[in-house]
Amino acid sequence: MPGVDVHDMAGKPVARIELADSVFNVPVKPHVLHDVVTLQLANRRSANPRVKHRGEVAGSTRKLYRQKGTGRARRGDIKSPLLRGGGVVFGPDGRRYARQLPKQVRRAALKMALTSKLQENALVVLERFELPEVKTRAFVSALKALKLKNALIVTEGPNEGLERSARNVPGVKVLPIAGLNVYDVLRYDTLVLLQPAVAAIEGRLSA
Repeated sequence: MPGVDVHDMAGKPVARIELADSVFNVPVKPHVLHDVVTLQLANRRSANPRVKHRGEVAGSTRKLYRQKGTGRARRGDIKSPLLRGGGVVFGPDGRRYARQLPKQVRRAALKMALTSKLQENALVVLERFELPEVKTRAFVSALKALKLKNALIVTEGPNEGLERSARNVPGVKVLPIAGLNVYDVLRYDTLVLLQPAVAAIEGRLSA
């Protein structure tokens, strides 16, 4: 079982814990991570608008007037794209970008993302993350003490004070474990887990 040091708010190790092999020591498959990240980004996209082509516009298919002898340009039915209220040529088709992957694949990808952070020495476990006040200034000072710049901080549950303090700090995001996902884990340089969150993650992904 891999082990990591638990640090205090000053960045000093105060304990050491073992991590579950089933969550933090699995084979990393880049193509699986790619599939899940692509899925997440695709599901964030809105569908294209959609318009009707001439076969979908309501109206008669009767030819407006005879082909020859009127002196006017030849013309078909009233749904012609040339006429007001007619169909649209090559318009947007309402494409939807949402994709799906099996739940087992998504769970496996999250384990791989956590494993990759541990292998890259980019995983930090904190005993706790407490601020003297709910202020951005206090949060930035804590980051400097921990030597963190670009980091995802994962808490056991919602922490409104910490989230508000980090809201305006670029390159940092605070997430409860309920929102833990592959894209955010890989996006940030450092993954910071609070010690209670480690046990919760192992319980969630080992089940």
